[in-house]
Amino acid sequence: MFLVDSHCHISNLDSVNSNILINNIINRAFKKNIKFILAISTSIEDFYKIKEIIKNKKNIKCSCGIHPSYINDKEDFTELKKISKHNLVIAIGETGLDYYKCYTPKKKQQNIFRKHIKIAYSEKKPLIVHTRNAIQDTLSILKEEKAEKYSGVIHCFNEDIIAAKNILDMNFYISFSGIITFKNTNKFIDIIKFIPMNKILIETDSPYLSPEPYRGIKNEPSFLIEIAKKIAIIKNKSINEIAKQTTKNFFKLFNKITNFNIKY
Repeated sequence: MFLVDSHCHISNLDSVNSNILINNIINRAFKKNIKFILAISTSIEDFYKIKEIIKNKKNIKCSCGIHPSYINDKEDFTELKKISKHNLVIAIGETGLDYYKCYTPKKKQQNIFRKHIKIAYSEKKPLIVHTRNAIQDTLSILKEEKAEKYSGVIHCFNEDIIAAKNILDMNFYISFSGIITFKNTNKFIDIIKFIPMNKILIETDSPYLSPEPYRGIKNEPSFLIEIAKKIAIIKNKSINEIAKQTTKNFFKLFNKITNFNIKY
């Protein structure tokens, strides 16, 4: 079995300054068949931290981007453009809109989001999109900027079927996190049934959103198997089928800019 954690904040995991401990986290994931990880950056400073952590690890690549919660007045998009060309970088983001508890003004978030989209277009690298309490503006901006030309993924999906349909119409993928394992989240049953198998990715978003039965414990990539199991139950598929398809989806989305030679 081969699983891919498509969204992990590896720089925020415990004790990342210790190579031994971060290696233990990765080894635990590998033992649970999570054999590839996409490390997501939330700022330029975060990218450089991730770069040091993963530089000698063949089974981890990263993104570069500025999360809406980390936007400041000193953002240097010349620098972001530069690091977007790095051979470790296979995606642009995490970018997007957050209208929940984010203090960055909406207009500024939207402007920064558009700049990320333009970088993704020029570098031909997929987008990693965050949206919280902002799905209509997120979809509108993606459509206005013709984001379907290079695709991407809406990560940690927590919207309705109508939003899912609009995302799929733009040729984007939809990624599910541990949220789908929580109690009182029956809405995901119909949504997961609706989304075609060839458009689903899975993620931990670790160290956040630990799935059941690990609620209350800091999340890590090894817990990804629980999300795959939940989708397998809803889709009435085997865990092996879910693993194979979601891994195939991941490499299809990113294979244009990488030369993965991994059997799964």
